Amino acid sequence: MSRVLFQSTSPYAHTVNITKRWAASLGIWGVGAGAGAFLFLSVTPLVRREVLVKIPVLNWYYEDKTPASDKPF
Repeated sequence: MSRVLFQSTSPYAHTVNITKRWAASLGIWGVGAGAGAFLFLSVTPLVRREVLVKIPVLNWYYEDKTPASDKPF
């Protein structure tokens, strides 16, 4: 014969369950949004100089190799 057992759950169990479900999806969307933001902001000198040049794999692409005599400012 079957028995019915009632178990008390933590008040945070539902929140933890939802957080586990959404964490991977939000992480992937966050990385995509960050990559898109850096793609659109890569033409600004501040982002290029302060962020993109300091990434070890991409620094050769974003380094400014233009001589100082050819820059207008």
